[in-house]
Amino acid sequence: MNTKSKAPRFTQRRNIVLLAVIILVTMVAYVARPKIPIPPDSVQNVTELDAYLETLVNSGSPPGLSMVIVKNDSIVYSKGFGWADRPRNIKATPQTVYHWWSITKIPTAIAILQLQERGKLQLDDPVSRHLPFFEVAYPSDKRTPITIRHLLNHSSGIPDAGGMKLAKWIHHEGEPPLDQTVLIERVFPDYITLKFDPGEDTAYTNIGYMLLGAIIEKTSGQNYRDYIEQNILVPLEMTQTGFKFTKEMEAFEAAGSHPSFSLMSPLLHLMIGSFIRETSNGSIWMERVYTDQEPPSALIGSVMDASRLVRAYLNKGALNGNRILSEESIDLMTNHSHVAEADDEGLYFFRRGIGWHIFKEKGGYKLEHTGGGPGFFTIMQIYPADNLGLVLFCNDITLENYGWKILQLGAGLNWE
Repeated sequence: MNTKSKAPRFTQRRNIVLLAVIILVTMVAYVARPKIPIPPDSVQNVTELDAYLETLVNSGSPPGLSMVIVKNDSIVYSKGFGWADRPRNIKATPQTVYHWWSITKIPTAIAILQLQERGKLQLDDPVSRHLPFFEVAYPSDKRTPITIRHLLNHSSGIPDAGGMKLAKWIHHEGEPPLDQTVLIERVFPDYITLKFDPGEDTAYTNIGYMLLGAIIEKTSGQNYRDYIEQNILVPLEMTQTGFKFTKEMEAFEAAGSHPSFSLMSPLLHLMIGSFIRETSNGSIWMERVYTDQEPPSALIGSVMDASRLVRAYLNKGALNGNRILSEESIDLMTNHSHVAEADDEGLYFFRRGIGWHIFKEKGGYKLEHTGGGPGFFTIMQIYPADNLGLVLFCNDITLENYGWKILQLGAGLNWE
């Protein structure tokens, strides 16, 4: 018997069977995935908005959400829907605490502008003036110095970290936070080769905001966490927001989740399996997650606290007599340093600005930032010309394609 000739055929059959099983499992996951009720084009009143949001959480994805709307410095809408943590019987409310993830970049950008107001830096300073370790490899011989402004509007050319890397930059409850300057100095050599010449394009990068965190530490003499708390969170009385879960947050804590049946579920077990707490009610429920890279994505808090940041922004930098930015800095953040992508064909208006993503609406600009990471999706929008702001936080990532449209439903109602 020629066993050598049979071995390759056996291996080939085994691989075909394995591939068939993978395809079958993928098809089952796709069919069994939660069907998100697509947002309508508009709603006529709050009752219709509430009805849609109830239908959304009843679909199971997301299990819970909280939403707040600010108009003319007043909170005109604040509600929670569904479950912050269904296995622990915690309902979602406006006070529910979620991970902000990338919306953290807005306080980071505000901190940089504060330091410019205090004469500690200028937006057009070369990054190397403040961070001696900062060196990059240019794609051409232009060698334009990368400035703080380039980091703020993602026009530096510095690449982003991939999803696998970001999944590794998280840690469990009880593990100490990392020194942010030490962290970025250690990992930056992996990101020194620029994707494009500074200022000639824009591409989203968390690495750029990690560098901004180091600049905040260098120019303020404080660690990043302390600076943000003392100069933004405390003046705005954002008492349910911070960089770690506190005893006061526990009764309002949302658990991150992910649908049990989805294409990402097997990868979730593979990439961050130690953060999975349990699987029940059609969802994978997660333990507390902390991110190592704080300036791009580490804040934790409620939509009610986020609404205080929105109100301060709409009030030209102040809230209840406490000023966090000058009117000039708010104007700079809103109206200037907008950068279009190099291949922008003008089909719709999209720019990256200082912190914000900028869209053009009928009445002027819409400022927006989203956040997404293990277990959570968040979105914040501000319409400066209409004195309107909206915030939506939820405890899974399945709304990342529809979050903007849900907030559009609220923005389209008459809140006068």
